[in-house]
Amino acid sequence: MNPLLIVVLYPIAVIGRRTLGILNHIGEVMYLLFEATRWFWRSTTNPNYRLGKSAIVSQICRIGVQSIFIVILVSGSVGLILALQLAPPLEDFGQVDKVANIISVAVLRELGPLIGAIVLTGFAGASIAAELGTMVVSEEIEALEASALNPVRFLVVPRMIAATVSMTALGVISSFAAITAAMLVSMIVLDIPYETFMSNMLTQAKQVDFWTGVVKGGVFGAIIGVIACKNGLNVSGGAAGVGRATTYTVVECIVAIVAADLFFTAMFFALKLF
Repeated sequence: MNPLLIVVLYPIAVIGRRTLGILNHIGEVMYLLFEATRWFWRSTTNPNYRLGKSAIVSQICRIGVQSIFIVILVSGSVGLILALQLAPPLEDFGQVDKVANIISVAVLRELGPLIGAIVLTGFAGASIAAELGTMVVSEEIEALEASALNPVRFLVVPRMIAATVSMTALGVISSFAAITAAMLVSMIVLDIPYETFMSNMLTQAKQVDFWTGVVKGGVFGAIIGVIACKNGLNVSGGAAGVGRATTYTVVECIVAIVAADLFFTAMFFALKLF
C-alpha cells in the first residue's frame, strides 16, 4: 500500500475506532440504566419482585451520610472564596451588598449541585466501581448468576437509588453551606448587615432557582450511580482492572456531569425559566 495513503488513513482509522468505542460505551451505560429502571418499575408494580430496603438504606448511609461533612467543607470554602473575590469589583461600583444577589443565584442554580456531584464522584462513585469490580474479580457476580439472582436487581438498583437520593439531598446541603459561608464572611469581613444580605438574596433568588438545583442534583446522582456500576461490572484483568475502573469512573462521571449541566442550563435558558 502507498505509504502516503497509510499516513492519511491511519489517523482516520484511529479517530473512527475511538468514536466507535465511545459510542459503544455510552450504549452500554444506557442499556444498564434501562435495565435498572425496568427492575425498579417491576418492584413497584409487582409484589413478586421486591427491592431490599435494608440494602438501599445501607447504601444511602454509606454514599450520602458519610459524604455530608466533606461536601459542607468544600462548598463552604467555595462560598467564602466567591464572597471575597466578588467584593473588590463590586466595591468599584459601590454595590458590595449585591454579593448576596450573585452568590445566591450562582450557588442555587449551578455550584451547589455541581460541587456536591464532583465530591460524591470521588467519594462514592469510585468506591462503588471498586466494590463491584472486586466482586467481579472474586467471581461473586458469577455466583449470584449461578443462583439465579440478577446482579442488576440486587446490586445495581440499590446503589443507583442511593446515589440519586443522596445526591438530591447533598445538592441542597451544598447550596446551604456555600450561602451560609458567604453570608458569614460578608457580615464579618465585608460589613454587610445580616438583614441586607438576606433581603438581597430573597429578592434575587426565586423558587425556580432552588428547584433547578434539586433536579440537577437528582440527575447527577443517577449519572454517578449508573457509570460507577457499569465500570465496576465490566472489570477485567484482576486488581489492575479494578484500578482502571476506578479511574475511568471518576473521569467519566465528571465529564458526564458537566455535559448534563450544560444541557440543563441551555434547556432552561431556552425555556426562559431563568
